[in-house]
Amino acid sequence: MEVTKKKNIQIEGKHDKPILCDVFYQDDQKPKPVVIFCHGYKGFKDWGAWGKMAETFAEKGYFFVKFNFSHNGTTPENPTEFLNIEAFGDNNYMIELDDLQSVIDWILLPDFPQAVQVDVSHINLIGHSRGGAIAIIKAANEKRITRLVTFAAPTDLGAKFPKGEELEKWEKKGVQYIVNSRTKQQLPHHYQFYKNYKENKERLNVKNATQKLDVPHMIAHGSNDTTVSISSSGELFEWSPISKLLLVENANHVFEATHPWEKEELPEKLQYLLDRTFPFLEAEVQALVDEYGDSDD
Repeated sequence: MEVTKKKNIQIEGKHDKPILCDVFYQDDQKPKPVVIFCHGYKGFKDWGAWGKMAETFAEKGYFFVKFNFSHNGTTPENPTEFLNIEAFGDNNYMIELDDLQSVIDWILLPDFPQAVQVDVSHINLIGHSRGGAIAIIKAANEKRITRLVTFAAPTDLGAKFPKGEELEKWEKKGVQYIVNSRTKQQLPHHYQFYKNYKENKERLNVKNATQKLDVPHMIAHGSNDTTVSISSSGELFEWSPISKLLLVENANHVFEATHPWEKEELPEKLQYLLDRTFPFLEAEVQALVDEYGDSDD
């Protein structure tokens, strides 16, 4: 059956900027397990092969949702370009957690436009990179999540903040800039990002959240990832009570995808990852607990 795509749906967030969503599904009027995908830092829902990945999930019988975090720097008019760099500078982890909650709540509304297509008893989160850390924290605190998959997720959301004189300089100036290697743009981080992190440090503790998880968690990482250390995957595997670890040999941080991705097929490494994600999402929970659960529990 052909995949139905509805793109750039605007939903209201909690932070005065819309959240742009795409949904992919087979229009058979039957309830399907939901997958919500969270993009990473300097990412967006239409980056690279994520669209092809969404189609693949829909072909497999999932209701797939991907979205732009409200302050990722893109706009509804230009969802693939960082034209609102002030919004990028105003972003923080708590906003992203709220955005993800808004997407979950939207799907669960009684008047959700595709309500007949979704099985609200099966809501799975997939997060890439920083989006994986956000997904972990959300899954630890949102009881309606049933499975979690993280692609190249970091274990410490505070690790890359500057320290010492650099931190003092950032506080004094109020802003620091990073270069987007793809677009060569100078993207701002306002000091509020660090301040907000410090104020919510306990809630944003990835280790604590991972240890609290009570849903099956699949942890995937590429062996050639130079952005997030492969050691992060080992830490998550150690902390997560019901966890499966998949190391993808010779894969980089984005599992060999590039932007734009114009091929009909997924990158080989990403396809390999998905071929192992589907059985994880489809298995009976008790079977996963038996196979991957912490024997100490």
